[in-house]
Amino acid sequence: MDLGLGGRAYILTGASSGLGLATAQCLVNDGADVVISSRGQQAVDEAVAALGPHAVGVAADNSDDETPARLIAAAKESFGRLDGALISVGGPPAGPILGITEDAWRSAFESVFLGAIRMALAVAVELGDGGSIAFVLSTSAKMPVAGLGISNGLRPGLAMAAKNLSDELGPRGIRVNGLLPGRVDTARVRQLDALSGDADSARASHESTIPLGRYGEPEEFGRAAAFLLSPAASFLTGVMLPVDGGLSRGL
Repeated sequence: MDLGLGGRAYILTGASSGLGLATAQCLVNDGADVVISSRGQQAVDEAVAALGPHAVGVAADNSDDETPARLIAAAKESFGRLDGALISVGGPPAGPILGITEDAWRSAFESVFLGAIRMALAVAVELGDGGSIAFVLSTSAKMPVAGLGISNGLRPGLAMAAKNLSDELGPRGIRVNGLLPGRVDTARVRQLDALSGDADSARASHESTIPLGRYGEPEEFGRAAAFLLSPAASFLTGVMLPVDGGLSRGL
């Protein structure tokens, strides 16, 4: 199926590795141009080199209020247009709520929540009919994940904000959706497994709760995200799409 991505340009934040990079690769494979960002210049440069000539990179932090303007300018200067964005940040620090400091909450709110909203609003100003914004959230938007107190606190609010934005931007023909990854085999998830002291046992335990019986591959998430951003999903908005092998138990 032709996703209609040829010649379109997208911003992807937090995309030098993991789910963001996998999505960028899927977009490029289908003919799109991408601007990727991450905090580290070396990681950005390596990702751009892997993606090829249809990618440019900007070292930027989502918590910086100048980041949206920098990424939008990069898209316009490099590709002459902007058609949407995949908005993601690295996962906040792990730990139970009882052990989280107020400073940790504030820092995570700036990057995970406020930074994502700031990016979405700036991108929305630039989009016309057919534009698409997608937030990378987590299954913690629907149900708490043990040991991820900050994520459990912030993701549901961001999911509801995305849903609200879909109502507000819908009349302009701009779609807003969310993706809820579960246990996907990324460095972040492997790090979380290792916190248990026995990464292999932790993985086996998690896999036993997933109906498909395994962790997802980043490319599987990337294909879902590329579709949701693309014109092929032109009648989908306000959707919170689990990409979790059936882990989420609610409808």
